[in-house]
Amino acid sequence: MNSLELAQALARALDEKQASAIRVLDVRKTSSITDFHILATGTSSPHLRALANELRARLKELGVPGYRSTGTPESGWVVSDCVDVIVHLFSPEARAYYDLDDLWKDAPVIDV
Repeated sequence: MNSLELAQALARALDEKQASAIRVLDVRKTSSITDFHILATGTSSPHLRALANELRARLKELGVPGYRSTGTPESGWVVSDCVDVIVHLFSPEARAYYDLDDLWKDAPVIDV
């Protein structure tokens, strides 16, 4: 599975758990550390926890080794580094505050 297929599979998994405002950003031309960023919003701490658990289960199902996660649902931002794909799960407040959408506004958005 290449990085684009992984990004699309993870975005679909988040969509199945009702994450909102899911964006898959192609940063291959502007980043040396990853190919794609996925930004998604959960409605509450329990919802963020469910999204993080679904992401973990999907990565295991896909056989993706060695990913790392940091942050907690209570903090409003959970980041999972899957090397070629980095997934950011936000509360609405954290997403607005950190505004990664604006940081990568020039990155092409990939359809899921």
